[in-house]
Amino acid sequence: MNDPRIDRRDPGQPASADTSPDGGENHGPDLADLVRRSGNGDEASFAALYDATSSKVYGLALRVVRSPEIAAEVVQEVYLMAWQQSERFDSALGSVPAWLCTLAHRRAVDRIRQLVREREREQTYEEERTEPPADQTWQEVEQSMDAHQVRDGLDTLSPLQREAVALAYYQGCTHRQVAEHLGIPLGTAKARIRDGLKSLKSVLGGER
Repeated sequence: MNDPRIDRRDPGQPASADTSPDGGENHGPDLADLVRRSGNGDEASFAALYDATSSKVYGLALRVVRSPEIAAEVVQEVYLMAWQQSERFDSALGSVPAWLCTLAHRRAVDRIRQLVREREREQTYEEERTEPPADQTWQEVEQSMDAHQVRDGLDTLSPLQREAVALAYYQGCTHRQVAEHLGIPLGTAKARIRDGLKSLKSVLGGER
């Protein structure tokens, strides 16, 4: 079944009054019949279904995604899904609006999850791109101290700092891996490592 043209109007605009085939007003179309006809490839019936229900679907999507642009995209995706699945619609399982709103809610939630994943990837990229090369800081410590001094110096750190520093520089964990291993926020892990290195460098420098 070919995809219909479903971008007939802004779904955020109220639907016009429903009309019967002869042009007179009625109390609304038989939505289940429109879905059945759509399942048989009737694009006119599908367009009527869209006009009769899209405002409600748009309102639900907007409440979830909080963005008119994304909500409009969700509506288009929902009606594409409805067109593709119309042959399988069973009115005994629920009303047409309930079916469409279920599709809309699921798709809106999927879009929110997608946006969250994209933002997390962007944040991770920015953090890794801008994060200073901590290994150089560690190399500065090692260049001025021998292995015994470094191990002795670790004992002067607080348990939290020592654990974070040891994970990062003896086990080769990244800051993010340290945070995940310790079950703490990334910023907290970075602070413990940074403060631990400062303390270590200060203590070992004073022993020379």
